[in-house]
Amino acid sequence: MAKKLLLVDADCGVDDAQALMMALAAPQVQVLGVTCCFGNAPIENVCRNTLRVLRVCNRTEIPVFRGAASSLVGTRASLPIDHFGTDGLGDAPDETDSGTECVQKEHAVSALIRIVCEHEGQVSLVAVGPLTNLALAVRMDPTFPQKLKDLYIMGGNMEGKGNRTVCGEFNFVMDPEAAHVVLNEFSCPMYIATWDFTCRNKLPWEFFDEWVSQDGDKAAFMKRITSKCRAYSRATSRKDVLFGAGFVSYDSYAMAAAIDSSVMSRNIECSVSVELRGELTRGMMILDPSHTLNKKHKAFLTKEWDMNKFTQLLKAALEQSC
Repeated sequence: MAKKLLLVDADCGVDDAQALMMALAAPQVQVLGVTCCFGNAPIENVCRNTLRVLRVCNRTEIPVFRGAASSLVGTRASLPIDHFGTDGLGDAPDETDSGTECVQKEHAVSALIRIVCEHEGQVSLVAVGPLTNLALAVRMDPTFPQKLKDLYIMGGNMEGKGNRTVCGEFNFVMDPEAAHVVLNEFSCPMYIATWDFTCRNKLPWEFFDEWVSQDGDKAAFMKRITSKCRAYSRATSRKDVLFGAGFVSYDSYAMAAAIDSSVMSRNIECSVSVELRGELTRGMMILDPSHTLNKKHKAFLTKEWDMNKFTQLLKAALEQSC
């Protein structure tokens, strides 16, 4: 049986690393490349983090491409980005760091267009960071979305609560214009795992402790990069007040859906967009179940989840063999 072809667009913080390791461990998929975007860290750190994950998994043959270093209009939320440490991977020292010399010379946006054209109708694109590279790709090639098999996004929100601003989820708030372009101009099947959905389907800390305590380099790596992360603190935080304490591997939900669509036990089909102008709501995802926007294209928003299949994919991600 032919393998599923995946392209991953990421800003490579800790949860991106978890999602990427999940894809690398899945025998039914082939990762064609990783395109990097600013977000959890500056673009050079994102590229370095991606190479670091690939080294841990012994998959350095997978090409890494440097992409957008800032949002489309050069604005971002003013809050500091320290969720996963200043470098995106928990500020855990990397004794094997060889810099970014292995990053491809080709720009990430050009690589996205080229690879998808080479495998037209076969590539699932998994976007787990700000959507800047995707928005640039459709501006360079308006037919790009039509050539994708499908698109999986971790981002946005359904309940009007945010983790970056009062009403906005991190990936969308970091580049609202890009999110607006993608949600309104990508015509391929689109599956969205929103931030609030992931929090509603969290795992107990006991699972996390067992998960990172497995034997092998990958589990040891995950334990190092999460040990000092504020996102993995057991202390009460705003996140805990809203959703209760627990482990949430945010980006892994979109990745799991791309690897095995049956993990999505129920989706709702709905028109979506992004608010660009509100003082408190800029970057918030807009749901339009009453079709007021009169959009032809709708997205599939995940509502119910097979936690057993999901935990099996997570466990496999850190097992010794990729």
